[in-house]
Amino acid sequence: MHTISSQGGKATVRYGSGGVCLISAVPNEGFTVSTSQTAPETLTATFSADRHRSEITATTEPSDRASVRETSF
Repeated sequence: MHTISSQGGKATVRYGSGGVCLISAVPNEGFTVSTSQTAPETLTATFSADRHRSEITATTEPSDRASVRETSF
């Protein structure tokens, strides 16, 4: 299992041969969270607040990795 932190919260995922699986997504105070999985190998957790969004994307393609994108508006 791997935990990825962002300004909006933390997501814990498990990488496996069948793709990536969400274990938990916990928003920080003032944020809400939504998740989507467009394919077994790609999962996104989006943490949203009034003036900020944090997007954590975990994938197994081409290798196990996660990225964080922070957007303020």
